[in-house]
Amino acid sequence: MGCKALMIKQPTLNQLSYFVAVAKLENFRAAALELGVSQPTLTGQIAALEKSLGVVLFERSRSGTQLSPQGRALIEPAEAVLKTNVRFMEQARELSDDSQTTYRLGVPPTLGPYLLPYVLPELHERYTKLKFYVRDVAPRRLEQGLINGEFDLIITPLSQESSQLVSADLFIEPLKFVMPSDHPLAGASAIDPEQLRGESVLTLESTHHFHYQVLELCDRIGAHILRDYEGTSLDTLRQMVVMGMGVAFLPGLYIHSELHKPEALHVCELSQAPIERRHSLVWRNTASNRVFFRQLSENLRDIIERRLGHAVKVIR
Repeated sequence: MGCKALMIKQPTLNQLSYFVAVAKLENFRAAALELGVSQPTLTGQIAALEKSLGVVLFERSRSGTQLSPQGRALIEPAEAVLKTNVRFMEQARELSDDSQTTYRLGVPPTLGPYLLPYVLPELHERYTKLKFYVRDVAPRRLEQGLINGEFDLIITPLSQESSQLVSADLFIEPLKFVMPSDHPLAGASAIDPEQLRGESVLTLESTHHFHYQVLELCDRIGAHILRDYEGTSLDTLRQMVVMGMGVAFLPGLYIHSELHKPEALHVCELSQAPIERRHSLVWRNTASNRVFFRQLSENLRDIIERRLGHAVKVIR
């Protein structure tokens, strides 16, 4: 037994992250989706970890994946190692000026390209050595990525329920109703939701937050989602509307940024049931830069109100 212990290979942080994710979700496919890796990659890394440790970490059956007795004994130390690594990185960054650091920023793909070009140049003028490494990630992966240390900051439309995170509301963004220019309702500045009863509504895939907002509205008013034609991006959603496949909702900042001359589309509001997204800047409550992050959220509100106040409502 002593010889076996000497042969144990040091696990990587990635392997420990994969181990914790599978243990939490009890499903390899769901864990791979959350981690943003392929299922074969995840399975291979777990197998390599089990081989290097000389233990079986999971019991796999038709009903699901569960921790083995050895896995249960190792899960808490694995989580402790990952948390220690996050604290180490945060303390190391504390040694430099908060405004002269490169931060990893996560944003939803339906927001980043239509917000950041308006705010980052001015932030760079205020803080000449401040840099952001930006990644577009689906909202449901942003929070876990922040907790795991993948990001330092995220901008997200999801409400934060984790005690490990702190959020500062930035702004409210409306979702505009769009239809082909030859649609019978085209021309009105506002439409009663009841007028959409029976309409075929296009939306993004379910990985996007406002998919569920649109789904809830459609269920309430009697419209139906075209599930066989869910868009993979806002541009593809827009093009399907132009081609007359249905109507849709598009974020206000996307319309402001991309639809300067929307001849083929008509854009309007819902008169009694507007759909909105509340965006927040979020960071870990243990972040050593949290005072600067508060200051940064104030700067973002100021810039957004001045540059985009006609398209969104800043939250003070």
